[in-house]
Formats: sequence, C-alpha cells, structure tokens
Amino acid sequence: MDLSKNTVLKENYTFYVADGNGHVTTESSERGLFNRDTRFLKRYEWTMDKPLQTLVTHYPLPDRFEAHYAYIDGPSQMVGIRRTLELTPIFLHDVLLVENTSLDVQEIKLELHYGADFGDLFEARGWHKLQRSNLSVQTATDSARLGYIAEDGLEFAVTLKFLQPATEVTATRAIFDLKLKPSERFTLGVEVEIHSPLEPNLPSLYTYLEWRERVNVKLDNQHHQRVLDRAVEDLRALLLFTKDGPMPAAGIPWYVTAFGRDSMLTSYMTLPYYPDIAKGTLRYLAARQGTKHDDFHAEAPGKILHEVRYGELSRTNKVPFTTYYGTVDATMLFIMLLHRLYKTTNDFEIVKELQPNWEAALGWMQNDGDLDKDGFIEFKGAELGKGLGVQSWKDSNDSLSHADGRLAEGSIAVSEVQGYAYAAYLAVSEFYSASGNTEQTVLYQEKAETLKKKFHEVFWIEKMQTYAIALDGEKKRLEVHNSDAGHLLWTGIVPNDIAPKLVKTLMSETMWTGWGIRTLGKNEVRYNPVSYHNGSVWPHDTTLAAAGMVRYGFLEEAKRIREATFDLAASQGDSRLPELVAGYDRTTSPPVPYPVACRPQAWDAAALLYLLQIPKHPKRKPTPKPLTT
Repeated sequence: MDLSKNTVLKENYTFYVADGNGHVTTESSERGLFNRDTRFLKRYEWTMDKPLQTLVTHYPLPDRFEAHYAYIDGPSQMVGIRRTLELTPIFLHDVLLVENTSLDVQEIKLELHYGADFGDLFEARGWHKLQRSNLSVQTATDSARLGYIAEDGLEFAVTLKFLQPATEVTATRAIFDLKLKPSERFTLGVEVEIHSPLEPNLPSLYTYLEWRERVNVKLDNQHHQRVLDRAVEDLRALLLFTKDGPMPAAGIPWYVTAFGRDSMLTSYMTLPYYPDIAKGTLRYLAARQGTKHDDFHAEAPGKILHEVRYGELSRTNKVPFTTYYGTVDATMLFIMLLHRLYKTTNDFEIVKELQPNWEAALGWMQNDGDLDKDGFIEFKGAELGKGLGVQSWKDSNDSLSHADGRLAEGSIAVSEVQGYAYAAYLAVSEFYSASGNTEQTVLYQEKAETLKKKFHEVFWIEKMQTYAIALDGEKKRLEVHNSDAGHLLWTGIVPNDIAPKLVKTLMSETMWTGWGIRTLGKNEVRYNPVSYHNGSVWPHDTTLAAAGMVRYGFLEEAKRIREATFDLAASQGDSRLPELVAGYDRTTSPPVPYPVACRPQAWDAAALLYLLQIPKHPKRKPTPKPLTT
C-alpha cells in the first residue's frame, strides 16, 4: 500500500486511511477508521447511480480533506459534489454539498456504504485473525450504530448519524434519493462517532497556527520550504495527548501509539523548537518504566518500553504488546534525550524529577542489559511469533548478517547501541557533576572512556574502514558495510583520528545513493535495494549520520546530506519524507518507493528540523563539535 496515493487524516489517537478519493472500499484491508489499534470502520464509501469522477482533492491540514466529484455528460458537469472531511479525536465529520449545475431536473441516488469489524490493527496487517460473533447493528431513519463486545468483555461501537433523514437505512448502507431543480443545492451531513471504553481522549493542546509559529524559518528554495511546512504540520498531527504530556506517535498507519525509540528520537531532533514534547515523552516513558522481570513482555527493572498497544489481541495476551519492552536501545536513548533537553533548556529540575528513572536505567544497562558481563549491551531476541527477534532499530528478522549472508544468532551486541551507552554514561556523569557528586561523576566518565576504547578495539574493521554492525553470540563480528556506523559518529564514540576514514566510507559509492546512506552496502551478499533494512535508505538514519559528521567537523558532507534529504521529500507528491525508499543510485527520476512505507513518519519529519541546524555555507572545523543549538 503506497500511502502517498491515499487520504490520511489524524488527530490524537484517531486516524482515517482511505483511497485517494477519500473512500474506504471493500478491497482495502489496511484502510479504515481506527482508534487505539481498533478499526471502527472497515468500509466507508459514497457511490451514486450515475458515474462520478474526482476532479480535485486537497488537504488544507492533516485533519481535513476536501474533494470535488462530478457527474459529467458530454462536455459539461451535470451534478457537482463538494465534500469536506474533518477528523477530531472521536468524530469524523463528513459534509457533501450536492449541486445541480445542468439546465434539467436531476434525480440521483446517493448511497453511503459502511461496515465495521472492530478488528485489531495486527489483523489489518495480516499477522493474526480472530473470529468475531458479538457484532450488532441498530438502525433508524437518521442513524446506524454498529457495536461489538470483545473477548475481554469491553464494548465498542461506532455511530453514524445522518443530519438529513435517509430514504432507507440498512445494516450496510444508507440511501438518499434526491431530486434537484436546476441550480438547486442540497447538503448531506454524516457525523461518525467512536465509542470506546479505553482511555479517554484528552483535548489537543496546540492549534496548527500556534504549532507553526514555533519554527520561524524561511528557506531560499521554495520546494524545500513546502517540505519544511509539511513536516511541521505532520509533527503536530502525529502528537498524542496523554496525562503525562504530549508525545509523538511514530507514524501512520501502523504506529499511532507511543513508541519508545521513535518517540524519543523525534523529540530529540525537534529540540529546541518543542521542548514540551521532549518533557511529555520522558514523563510518559518514565511512568511506564520496567519494574520486574517478565519474559512475555520482555520487561526488566529499569528498562524503557518499546511500544504500547490497546487492541484486543494485546489486551487478551495473544500478542505481548500491551506494554512491550523488547528493545535494546530505548533505555539509553531515554538518558540521551533527557541530557539534550537539559543542555537545550538549562532546566535541571526535570533531571532531578526523573533521577530515579535515569538511575534505574543505568541499573538496567549494567545488569540485565549486559547479558554476558563483557561491558557491551546485548539483546536476546524473542522466538518467532512471541515478540521481536531483532530488538535494535533495524528490527526485521534478516537485518543482522555476516559477510557470507548467515544471520547472527545468540545474544547480539549491535554497534550503535554501544554508542548510545557511551553517550548515556557521559550524560549521567554530567548529571552527577551538576549535583555535586564527584565520585559518581568520575565513575561514569571512566565507564564511558573504557567502553570507547574497548569498542574501537573490538568493532573496528581496518580493511573495510568501518565498524562491524554487530557481534553475534560467539563474539564474532558481522563484517558488512552498514549505516549503523553513522550513529556512532552521532554519539561521539568514534576516535577523532578514525572519523575521517569512517565518513569517507559512508559517503562512498558503496553506501551513498545520492538520496541517502544505504542501510547495507551494495556489494554485500544480502543487499537488496527494495528491502526493509538490507540496502534501503531511511532518511532519519542518514540524518543521524549527518549530525555525527557535524560533530566531527565534516560540514560539507553534512550539508550534502541535508540538501539530498530535502530534495528527496520535494520529489514526493505529498512533499513528505517517506519512512524509507529503495537503495538505488539517484537519477533524474524520483526514488523508487518501498511499497508499504509509513507516511507521515515522525522521525522523518523531525529529521528535517534537525538538518536545519547544519550551516548553509559550511567551512571545515578543526575540532569536533556536537550538533546542538
């Protein structure tokens, strides 16, 4: 499903995915009206007894869709329909203005087709299937109510209220017979309301105008300006409003929920524009930090979660994602985000407020995170069907391979995770220093330097001029060219004299496509340009490499990445950065899309704001400097 060709609306936890005409048809298993991982409508489609054409569609905001449909006979429009869809946290408002633009009376039959299965999002993705019998339908001349009692006894429903009485209402459609004189207009309105027993939807905190004003940046390139404006709006649309504060969802349609890694990287990259988002994200994750050992949910004391799910499959423990901790990197990213927030705002109160949480995170890093006590952070993946097999950011099952193509087995130490650990140790050293705790300050400085030295000795591959992507369970290096090495520059774990070699490798023909950096080098056995993590290009991944290049003074290379990333977004019909694109070399054509990439994706929109901090006219700096404001 290419979401660039679809209607995508979102507000808080509710989102609507339809085809490019604004309809959810019977053929669209992934589309519908969703809230908290439940699909409330699997079909929502207008038809007419005369052939309709879509003449124009428009998205003035990410929660609003406008379209003009027409029945044309000969050279002229006979009937025109101007439609507006607007999404709120629990309502979908649908208004059709029907107009007879001919010289004759027009008799038309409009039908609204609807249906609900109350399916779990994981069912929509094709991962599981439940048989449901507790479905109900109640109809009246002005409404239809579709309901469901889930296996755990929770009751869900969706109501369609027709603002003008229908000619006929059944379990699957409402019929409106209209007879319009020349120039006569008639307005049809439908109010779709979601009824859910789950957490209440909190009110939105920011209007789009307020949100836009936070990023007062004007670019010389008008195409790049359009890209930036779209990214800012998408970041507002992707917000979730929780009792702990606002935080970004990861992306539409699969990740409209709290995601540890994605939400934190998004919050990190949008500083200093939106510090309140970073605070909300940290507080949300701190409130749900692991407290016990629970293998089913991959929980451990001090561990930061991977994702939160509300669907029936999760609630009934058929999948482990209710609150799932199967990620190896989120715990360090929690500390890194808190540190960047502190350095950006000079607000030490948030550091003191969350001290029990970052100290618990440190405990996880040094205990459960280091499975074999060798000083590196490892993960042991879940069995197939019981969680994530790969628990770093490249979380597809085939993403970690040796040079001969063999997949890594056992407890795996991924390279960028060690960089995150290094940055986290330095961050807490600074926290302790600001608190006047000299002993702990020195301790974590020494831990960071010890890790940095050992990491380079073990992971650096001189003949390839890059770092191994990981160590497998037998401590054998996975010696393949990889984009994870760019994250190492971002964290600062790379020695100063090695950085020039690594930057050259990342920008070489093997890795650089012209659109971004390949996740896997193009000469590797498992390289596949149209794959999820084995040769594709992820804009957020490339952006972190650019930030790392700035840290080490390679501003020309970082600027090249910034321009390419904005060009990539500008090449898209919706001016959005896709989640990923194929790893083919850049040509005069737009990049080859990955067929099921999410859009909008939070950390891609955030990446554009992060890249704004790269100077327009760079000069090579002699000493390393972090990408901060």
